[in-house]
Amino acid sequence: MASLGQRLTGLLRTVLAPAARPARGRTTRARAGGGSQPSARPASPVARRVGDVTGDPGDVDLAYRAHDDGRPDPGEVVWAWVPYDEGDGRGKDRPVLVIGRRGPSLLGLMLTSRDHDRDAADEARHGREWMDVGAGAWDSRGRPSEVRLDRLLVLDPADVRREGAALDRSLFDDVVSAARRAQGW
Repeated sequence: MASLGQRLTGLLRTVLAPAARPARGRTTRARAGGGSQPSARPASPVARRVGDVTGDPGDVDLAYRAHDDGRPDPGEVVWAWVPYDEGDGRGKDRPVLVIGRRGPSLLGLMLTSRDHDRDAADEARHGREWMDVGAGAWDSRGRPSEVRLDRLLVLDPADVRREGAALDRSLFDDVVSAARRAQGW
């Protein structure tokens, strides 16, 4: 775990010198079993550029376009800072399945390794809907993941820090269909 000084240094770099970040807007593909997951952090300038899409997302391209080219594409799981539902400025770095594009922005669904089958009734009561997507290279410990279908995120491609893996085409299509049903569009 990073010391308080290291975390403050990182936060100051994010706030005071965004142009000095060499990896900004670039992504790298993670290898299975490699790397570590980013941890929760306080609100940052990035947090203001990640938001929720409510209702019909409008004119979007939901076609599967996963390419191992260092750029985030629909069909790929990427890492980005996602605000908590409470909207209080807090959030955390987490894997996000990119399902499409709307203009220059990415549309995505967040992933978790937490098993929501155990608390399905409580999740449904709060309007949250999850779908199993299995394990992938986005999780260095190889844990099975679930994708949240009812919460569509809009992300700036420059705020994606790395690619984690790509879903296979048929699973991607199943997730997009389920998200359409869950969100009514």
